[in-house]
Amino acid sequence: MLYWVIGYDITDSIRLQRVHRAVRRHAIPLELSVFLLTGSAADKQRCMQEISALIDPRQDDLRCYPLPARGLQERIGKATLPAGIHWSGLPAGQNNL
Repeated sequence: MLYWVIGYDITDSIRLQRVHRAVRRHAIPLELSVFLLTGSAADKQRCMQEISALIDPRQDDLRCYPLPARGLQERIGKATLPAGIHWSGLPAGQNNL
């Protein structure tokens, strides 16, 4: 299992909605325009191809960063998932400092 952080900055509201819906089909939202994709390299490639077809590369910014498989994961503040829901790919519900 591999992990990537996908983020975007879309300048047009219609494209923004389309991109957001497309990314949600592949990845878990962490913030409004930041997502965690978990899967194979082929899964990442399919996601990026779908999103790339929706953006205007002259105006929009789409980025995908690999995460190390055994890297440190920390979160401060509000939980990503609702209380009582735990997903082993994300940090635990309390602050990890």
